[in-house]
Amino acid sequence: MSKRRILDRSLMHMAARLHYVDGLSQRDVAKKLDISTASASRVLARAREEGVVQIKVADIFETDALGAKLATALGLRAASVCESTRPHDMAYRVSELLREGDLPGSPVIAIGWGRTIKSVLMEGLPKLPGSSIVPCIGGMEETEPHFQINELVRLAAESTGGQAMFLHAPYLASKELRGVLERDPKSRRVFESWSKVDAAIFGIGSIAQAAYIETLHFGETNRARVVGDVARRYYDIDGIEVLWDGEEDLMAIPRLDMRRIPLSIGVAAGHDKADAILGAVRSGMVNALVTDSATASDLLASLNVSPDGH
Repeated sequence: MSKRRILDRSLMHMAARLHYVDGLSQRDVAKKLDISTASASRVLARAREEGVVQIKVADIFETDALGAKLATALGLRAASVCESTRPHDMAYRVSELLREGDLPGSPVIAIGWGRTIKSVLMEGLPKLPGSSIVPCIGGMEETEPHFQINELVRLAAESTGGQAMFLHAPYLASKELRGVLERDPKSRRVFESWSKVDAAIFGIGSIAQAAYIETLHFGETNRARVVGDVARRYYDIDGIEVLWDGEEDLMAIPRLDMRRIPLSIGVAAGHDKADAILGAVRSGMVNALVTDSATASDLLASLNVSPDGH
């Protein structure tokens, strides 16, 4: 194969990944690759013609069947499976669960944080007139957008048409600060809402991705048990809570209140998330799931359940 041909195929691969995997528009692909929009369009067309890109129309009945099998195997209220992890697909499934969730009038909706949650909220949620949107945890001392909990609440309120309730507090608070916040009417309103949540949208954290885990003190034995967290509430593969030193100062919805939520949607995908998802479901903090078909198959395999029913 000539050097020119190799370069052409390399360009096709890069353009195809940016457009079809990362979801960038043709204009953004052109900017990334420093080519014209017309050139980007031609490169993507060639990628399809030469088989670099093979478009498959998802079988919605197949993914629905996979979701039903997963819900049964895990004892979930519902499991919705996407063919891909693209934000639009995940957001559609989350919205579907909310629309079909038999929510009361003026529901209280709790929002978690994380990259996946941010991408879902950027795509939008269904209209929920009269809803109250509340953070499930205080803010974190991180600059990344997916940690900005009040901004995530604002995004959710904007798309649902609900009222945003902000918590201007860190996720770890001293007893002195907690006392001040509990006397503040707006903060107290958020705290009181945690026992009244009708639906929640939570990210499920994998311990494999948690760079900050070294800053938490579990003790040697407990650290080895941790597989994941929901809003900094850690657990092992069996869903048993794993406490860390200082958790009593956590400014977040209590585990007991999380387990009482009628529709608690965990949103997670990826091969490294299977154990974290299993633990989250078994902990009772998540009772509905949105994931992709590959992760759903991993979960069923770990439970010794065949995805095809054989």
